[in-house]
Amino acid sequence: MSSENRLLDDLARVASGALGALTGVRDEVETRMREQFERILGRMNLVRREEFDAVQAMAANARAAQEALEARVAALEAKLAEQEAKGEAPSRTRKSKSADPGAPPA
Repeated sequence: MSSENRLLDDLARVASGALGALTGVRDEVETRMREQFERILGRMNLVRREEFDAVQAMAANARAAQEALEARVAALEAKLAEQEAKGEAPSRTRKSKSADPGAPPA
């Protein structure tokens, strides 16, 4: 009986060693694949998430500013059309030459 126990103990030790070796191989393969993926992604010239989010926020702000300016232009055009319909000349305010220090001499 003791020879059977010894045989089972030896088999258990071999199986345990094989399992440990397979775990080591798996870890090595994962490490190599991760390195390869990082190398490939590094060559692809991709942007980082933080940079993408920053540019996306800038684009959203630019879009909001553009829409605000479009609404302002539309309101000014409507006001101008209303004045022209009434037969009024559009009012233009001009600065006097003395009031504008950056104006070229006359």
